[in-house]
Amino acid sequence: ACVCDKNKRVTNCREANGVCWCDSIGTGVSVNCGTLTSKCLLMKAEMAHTKSGRREKPKDAFEDTDGLYDPECENNGVFKAKQCNGTTCWCVNTAGVRRTDRHDQDLKCNQLVRTMWIIIEMKHAKRNSPLSAESLDKFFKDIITKRYELNGRYITNVLYEKPYITIDLKQNSSEKTSGDVDIADVAYYFEKDVKGDSLFQNNNLNLSIDNEALLLEKTVVYYVDEVAPEFSMKSLTPGLIAIIVVVVVAIIAAIVVLVLTRRRKGKYVKAEV
Repeated sequence: ACVCDKNKRVTNCREANGVCWCDSIGTGVSVNCGTLTSKCLLMKAEMAHTKSGRREKPKDAFEDTDGLYDPECENNGVFKAKQCNGTTCWCVNTAGVRRTDRHDQDLKCNQLVRTMWIIIEMKHAKRNSPLSAESLDKFFKDIITKRYELNGRYITNVLYEKPYITIDLKQNSSEKTSGDVDIADVAYYFEKDVKGDSLFQNNNLNLSIDNEALLLEKTVVYYVDEVAPEFSMKSLTPGLIAIIVVVVVAIIAAIVVLVLTRRRKGKYVKAEV
């Protein structure tokens, strides 16, 4: 038997040719413990834990099921393009995030669209002095390349605008090789780490910048796909709809002003002649 350092939601671990292999809970798919497990298999395992009442919960944890569902995974661990919950179905990207409205089971998802850009936005707790942007850049790049084994070329930016810290991960289809860790898996592991629910075995993330604990109030992950999502107007939030309406009204007003200005100018020129 062996210990799966990079995934605690496994069972039936065994060593083969110096590599620890375990079965992912919920699917039984064998995973290589020397690298990150795919997000789809991790979500499947988490749902299995939730149903059986065996899920480990960090101290002071409270339920937050937003974004969590029981996914269907391909044999290689990636998400199936079409996901369903009973008779309701939707299409997802490679990060398993819904990118269409919900429909019935007749919905067609022709391809699994790649998530090429992931934006991780963190807000730190109130503090008197700002953090060092240089220290933040070094800390997060070191963590992502060493802990999650992502090639550093996919970390395109670490930006600090007090109190927000933003990390950009970019990896399109043409750049990613078969041996590269996927940015969607990295983002999922990272989000679990900073929220106190690490997927690693007995290896919690120590968030410390210049020997001072970094306290985070909020972490949000945004996804940008290679193909634009297909949401209808009715599925947008009221706030976003309001913004769209304001923009449309502003454009119409600008057109009206332009037309009136041209008409006045035309009359003036005609009078001069």
